[in-house]
Amino acid sequence: MSYLEYQVKYVPSGLKKLLYVSWPLVLLVAAVSSMGFIMLASIAGGQIDTWAQPQIERFGLGFVLMMLVAMTPIWFWRSMSGVAYLVSIGLLVLVELIGEVGMGAQRWIDIGPLRLQPSEVAKITLVLALAAYYDWLPARRVSNPIWLIPPLLLIFAPVVLVLAQPNLGTAVLILGTGGAVMWCAGVHWAYFATVFGAVGGAVFAVFESRGTPWQLLHDYQYRRIDTFIDPSQDPLGAGYNITQAKIALGSGGFTGKGFMQGTQTRLNFLPEKHTDFILNTLAEEFGFLGSFTLLVLYGLILLFLFHAAMQCRDRFSSLLITGIGVSFFLLFAVNMLMVMGLAPVVGVPLPLVSYGGSQLLVLLIAFGLVQSAHVHRPR
Repeated sequence: MSYLEYQVKYVPSGLKKLLYVSWPLVLLVAAVSSMGFIMLASIAGGQIDTWAQPQIERFGLGFVLMMLVAMTPIWFWRSMSGVAYLVSIGLLVLVELIGEVGMGAQRWIDIGPLRLQPSEVAKITLVLALAAYYDWLPARRVSNPIWLIPPLLLIFAPVVLVLAQPNLGTAVLILGTGGAVMWCAGVHWAYFATVFGAVGGAVFAVFESRGTPWQLLHDYQYRRIDTFIDPSQDPLGAGYNITQAKIALGSGGFTGKGFMQGTQTRLNFLPEKHTDFILNTLAEEFGFLGSFTLLVLYGLILLFLFHAAMQCRDRFSSLLITGIGVSFFLLFAVNMLMVMGLAPVVGVPLPLVSYGGSQLLVLLIAFGLVQSAHVHRPR
C-alpha cells in the first residue's frame, strides 16, 4: 500500500478532504493575486499601506472563506441555491433604497466594516440557481419554450436591477454568464441564433438610422460611439482615458520599464490605474512578458476549472463549475478588450488583480464552490 493510499484510507474525513482539494488551482489563484499585490504596491510608489495591504488582508479572509466553502458538501450548496439567489436579489433592491453613491453610480451598500457590491454576488448566485434548476429539469424539457421562462426570469431580474444602478458592464457579464449556462445545459442553438440575429439587426438599425427622421439614438450618443471607434477625435475629452491607456500599454515594449518605473502611472496620466486599468500599468512596467505571464495564469485557471467540470458526474456540479469558469473568463476578457480599446470602457475590473474587496471575496468564494464540487464528487 502506497503512502497516498494509506492517507486516503486511514486519515480522518476532515483531513482526507484536504487531500482532494485541487491545490494547483489554489496556487494559481494565489499567484495571480500576488501579481495584483505587486502592482498595487508599485502604483502607490512602493507603499503597501495604500492599496496592497488592504488587498492582502481581504485575500486572507477570502482564502479562509474559500476553504470553508470547499469543505462543505456540494449538496448543501445545491439546497441553498434558491435562498442565495433571493438574498442577492434582495441586496440589489436594497442598493436602490439605501445604496452608497460613488462615481455617478449607486452600486454599494455598507454592511458593518464591509462595503459590498451586490451585483458581484448576483453573478455567482445566478449560476447556482440555474445549475440547480437544470439539474432538476428533465433533459427532454430543456428546450421546451414553457420551461425556458423560469431561467430567463432568473437572468433578467438581476440584469434589470443592475442596469438601474447604472452598471452596464456587470449587467452584460450577468447576461452572458446566464446564457452560457443555458447553452451548456442543452438549450437548442436556434434560440441563441435568434437572439444574436436580433442583436445584430438592432445594431445595424442604430447605425442606419443616423441622420434620418427616425434616428434611434441621440446625437451625443452617436458621438460617444465615434469616440470609441476613434479616440483621437477627442483626445483631451471623451477619448482621454483610452488614449492614455494605449500609450501605457504600448510603451512597455517586450520587457517593460521596470518596477515603479512606468511614466504614465507615476505621472498620473493613466486613469483608474489601481482598478480598471491596472493591466496597462503591468504592461508598462513589465512589458509583453508580464502581460503574457498573467494571461497564461488565467488560461491555466480556466483549464483546471473546465477539467474539474468534466470530472464531475452530477449535472449540478458540472454546470456550476462551467458557469463559474465562463463568468471568470468574461471578467478578464472584457477588461482586457476594454483597456486595449477593443471594447467600450464599461468599468469591469481585472479579476484577482484590481483593487477591490467585493469582487475578490466573491471570486474566492466561487472558487470554494468549485473545490466543494471537486472534493465531494464520487470517486
